[in-house]
Amino acid sequence: MTDWLLSLVPQYGLWLLGIATFASCLAVPLPTSTLLLAAGGFVAVGDLSLASVAVVALGGAVAGDQIGYFGARWFGAPLIETWGRRAPPLARATDLLAKRGGAAVFFSRWLMSALGPYVNLAAGAAGQPWPRFTLWGVLGEVVWVCIYLGLGYGFIGNLEAASDMAFSLLGFVTAAAVALGLGAWLIASMRADRVRPQPS
Repeated sequence: MTDWLLSLVPQYGLWLLGIATFASCLAVPLPTSTLLLAAGGFVAVGDLSLASVAVVALGGAVAGDQIGYFGARWFGAPLIETWGRRAPPLARATDLLAKRGGAAVFFSRWLMSALGPYVNLAAGAAGQPWPRFTLWGVLGEVVWVCIYLGLGYGFIGNLEAASDMAFSLLGFVTAAAVALGLGAWLIASMRADRVRPQPS
């Protein structure tokens, strides 16, 4: 299926990309990141416009996020109660949103993108304020589009190398985030030990 979709990029590039980014934000399993890498390659050789590809990809993704958010906001808690146990990603997204709020929306757009559609549902059902959801969602989608479009542009015609680089980059960011989180936890623990009264 991926090869077939990639073969359609030169002819239906913008339409295909817009529909794919929209659908992927509704948990439709499409190779959207790979399509964006391919679109970046076509931009590099002049077959597609950089501005058009970026606007269409971002617009499709943001529209999909909004549909997921408002769908869950209107149907709310019953949706989470019905599907939460049957869909482990939805339960994980709900927990992540409860712990991290806006940061969960931001990182689920590009760093943990598999959770993105479920975070949309969780945010809507939980009543996260729409301006906050939209701000963090748009910022995260901008990062996602820039990463994949930029790598596709840089690795013209070599999707495998671009995909490997994207995987390595996201792995590095994840490792750095974990290291920073552990460092912050260690510093907080040391400070707490210092202020804790010592037994006499």
